[in-house]
Amino acid sequence: MGGFFGTISRKDCKYDVFFGTDYHSHLGTRRGGMAFYDVQKGFQRQIHNIENTPFRTKFENDLVKFKGHAGIGCISDTDPQPLLVRSHLGMFAIATVGLINNAEQLVEATFSGPGNQFMAMSSGKVNSTELTAALINQKENLVEGIRHAQSVIDGSCTILLLTEDGLIAARDRLGRIPVLVGQNIEGCCVSFESFAYHKLGYQDYYELGPGEIVKITPDGVEQLSAPGKDMKICAFLWTYYGYPNSNYEGKNVELMRYHNGMIMARDEAAAGTLPEVDYVAGVPDSGLPHAIGYANQSKKPFARPFVKYTPTWPRSFTPEDQTVRNQVAKMKQIPVPELIQDKKLLFVDDSIVRGTQLRETVDFLYESGAKEVHMRSACPPIMYGCKYLNFSSSKSDMELLARRTIHNLEGLEGMKHLDEYTDSSTRRGQCLLKSICQEMGFDSLGYQSLDGLLEAIGLDKDKVCTYCWSGKE
Repeated sequence: MGGFFGTISRKDCKYDVFFGTDYHSHLGTRRGGMAFYDVQKGFQRQIHNIENTPFRTKFENDLVKFKGHAGIGCISDTDPQPLLVRSHLGMFAIATVGLINNAEQLVEATFSGPGNQFMAMSSGKVNSTELTAALINQKENLVEGIRHAQSVIDGSCTILLLTEDGLIAARDRLGRIPVLVGQNIEGCCVSFESFAYHKLGYQDYYELGPGEIVKITPDGVEQLSAPGKDMKICAFLWTYYGYPNSNYEGKNVELMRYHNGMIMARDEAAAGTLPEVDYVAGVPDSGLPHAIGYANQSKKPFARPFVKYTPTWPRSFTPEDQTVRNQVAKMKQIPVPELIQDKKLLFVDDSIVRGTQLRETVDFLYESGAKEVHMRSACPPIMYGCKYLNFSSSKSDMELLARRTIHNLEGLEGMKHLDEYTDSSTRRGQCLLKSICQEMGFDSLGYQSLDGLLEAIGLDKDKVCTYCWSGKE
């Protein structure tokens, strides 16, 4: 997905931008970048590949070159950014988070007149942030341009601009991700994650509404465009993406995960499907709090039968080759034999997307002496690839474990009954669980219900995006 951080201050802000951006490293693993503006030096910008090296390590040597009272940084799972743009609207740096489904159509429309061009990547595709900047530049000012870009983009687009006189932040028109502003005595910052600025001495100051556009200066926030009434914030912020101590729309990530696990165990006990196990465990790392809630509610001991070895295999190491990725994932898993040998184990994971590494994890546990392995997913079966952010995005929905299993069971007929397959109380729902258990080697499988997930988040269901489970926009 990605995240950004920006600061405008009465003092040099390069270290705040550096550390604030680094605190978004859990949101992306491909590219990192920073841009600064200084009255004497003008705009400065650097981008690095962070696939094999953490953001902080890549940019430490660049800090001596940067200077400015305003700057932005971003972590991106897509294209290199932030970009520097010069147009009739002036000079500015831009970073975006989102997904543009109609990028090719927008590029072709921009090419309709002479004198227009884009810098193409080796694949021939256009950088989505550059495309967003081009759409903004079609209007007579930045605010009209941002509104225009967000109105024609199919998907989502949250935007952060660095100009010569301040920062401009624009939350996606349906608020699919959060944008928060912090303040201290020297100035203000804008961030995806609240904890990132708390650790830097900023206090909560302002949270943008869906589609809202604001200008940020050292003195505070000026609203440039009012928020809309409709919101569809991504539910995966709580189940997977978000860092434990972050808050979105007033709802803490870690507490939601505890509550979510408790609801799963409560509902299983009511349905009589709670298995007898020796330990409840979480699949590291984001599955752990869901499992703690499950264990507390079910009165089963919580344990960590295996841990991830991260000193030499950090999360940022994600090889492009799937075979190598699977090997690295396997090498990270270090068993605790005393907690596995002859034990009945129940694992809770944040989600089950493609199931690529699940079978290897189960084999690893059985090879380590487990007697039984039960699996629980902290969210419903994923039926649709995300078309608003990059979570669960895929070339085909058939890459998703649940959809692939349904297709194997009923072919095209099964696609007419996805709602039934999502509901474990139906015959088709039970068939889905049984088939995945057979394929993956689980002794039992359970998914959190959509109602249970929404209960755990605690927001009005109409304000939360659940497209990847329900297919409803």
